[in-house]
Amino acid sequence: MANESTGRGHRTTQIGEVVSRSGNKTIVVEVTRRVRHPFYKRYVNHRKRFHAHDERNQGRVGDRVRIAGTRPLSHLKHWRLVEILHRKAAEALEASASAPGPEAARAAE
Repeated sequence: MANESTGRGHRTTQIGEVVSRSGNKTIVVEVTRRVRHPFYKRYVNHRKRFHAHDERNQGRVGDRVRIAGTRPLSHLKHWRLVEILHRKAAEALEASASAPGPEAARAAE
């Protein structure tokens, strides 16, 4: 967890992956952290899910996002989407596939 100074005091921020879009203006973000097991001394992944407010419905499943703590917005939502760090690769491939390529130019001739 990292504290980041914004105009409204110190807000806790997390970086995670969107795993669900549950309802309108809500995303579920899964944050994974690696911790060392106290007895076995092996590293274990701990996962936690946070419900976050997405005002513009721009978060998609698979995106890496940054969320920040906020006042309680509903029963489960205590976080809000700050920024999208990385889009899912499949959507980027779909966007490039829909653009006309050399095959379309040859077909037009």
